Amino acid sequence: MKRTFLPLAGVLAAALMMTTAACSSDDDSSGDTATKPGEKVELTYWTWAPNMDKVVEGWNSAHPDIHVTVNKQDGGDPAVTKLLTAIKAGSGAPDVMQAEYQKVPTLVSADALADISKEAGSLKAKFPDSAWNAMTLGSEALYGVPQDSGPMMFYYRTDIFEKLGLQPPKTWDDYAAAARKIHTANKKQYLGTFSANDPGWFAGLSQQAGASWWGVNGDTWSVAIDETNTQKVASYWGGLVQEGVVDNKPMYTPEWNAALNDGTQVGWLSSVWGPGVLEGNAASTKGKWKATLLPQWDAASPKNGNWGGSATSVTTQSKHKAQAAQFIAWMNTDPAGIKALAQTANVYPASVDSAAALTQPPAFLSNQSDFYSVAAEAAKITNPFTYGPNVNVAYSSYNDAFGKAATSKQAKDFATALAAMQKTTVDDMKNTGFKVAG
Repeated sequence: MKRTFLPLAGVLAAALMMTTAACSSDDDSSGDTATKPGEKVELTYWTWAPNMDKVVEGWNSAHPDIHVTVNKQDGGDPAVTKLLTAIKAGSGAPDVMQAEYQKVPTLVSADALADISKEAGSLKAKFPDSAWNAMTLGSEALYGVPQDSGPMMFYYRTDIFEKLGLQPPKTWDDYAAAARKIHTANKKQYLGTFSANDPGWFAGLSQQAGASWWGVNGDTWSVAIDETNTQKVASYWGGLVQEGVVDNKPMYTPEWNAALNDGTQVGWLSSVWGPGVLEGNAASTKGKWKATLLPQWDAASPKNGNWGGSATSVTTQSKHKAQAAQFIAWMNTDPAGIKALAQTANVYPASVDSAAALTQPPAFLSNQSDFYSVAAEAAKITNPFTYGPNVNVAYSSYNDAFGKAATSKQAKDFATALAAMQKTTVDDMKNTGFKVAG
């Protein structure tokens, strides 16, 4: 079925026209439904993060005139599909929507998210550039406020590293050398695995290397999946898989879960939320793990990537855009909101002020008191990355093409997989009406 997303540039142009018209009109309103002094405004909020109803209680208690009702959703794609259906129908959308960063361009292209740059005020300094850029799409508009982020981190078994006299890898060359030494010492052990079912993981590693898979200039999109930085990442992993010093099995399978617990997997390139996964799958290894920054391509200029995270946006169907923007600014920048996100919803707030709410390390890494300091540094050095309007197509292509490459264990097939991702993504964008450079 052909999708009906509007080109992003068209949406931006329409928004600009409406803004210009509003400025030249005698009517200074933002399109919100007028409220009388003391009148209570009711907002609905679609989210899948845990305990958000308890987070919202803090807002409702302090703001009796703007009441927010949480409507729990299935996460990710189901929530996006439900919102797009409501937008197409002309009714049924919430006032506020949790949206994964990679879904924002799709929702903007469908005219589902409102520009709140005027209503939200100046919040840019409250967030790392990488998170803020994900909400502006390179324009002056603001399509939401960053809520939580997933700066990537490297988790490793300290007991294995100490036994073999290894230091945490500072560079990717160090990582490869450690992987060889670990697998040579014990043929059943691996420092990591190449996961062909986790495109977000691979995108984060490519982001760290300097890649940005999409770009938009005026009414023209660009796609740069098969480019130098991502090629470097694909070649690196293809070489390690072919050499046999890292595993080629996907993450989150029963086999991989068990390998974390039985010592077959002694390292994991993950994200700030990794301790929860380790606690669930490797409970018997508590106290034996530590987290550090990702290995670097250039140790003198450390960079990072992101795996996961979401924003809070106001939908175009909201009749109370100003109040909705006020709520999402509170939740993601006010100390009370940040504290509730961190301690009640158990997410890693995107705000640069999150450290004050994260005074204790995750329970599984209770022996690492500086965990959140490391996470804050990882978030600070994260490279910007632009997602496109057909992330789902690119990610599906990754699963297919890199699944075949991982199975073949041939480095050359990793390069072929990247070229396949590029072609599939570009062809899909052209077929759905986007103007694509090249």
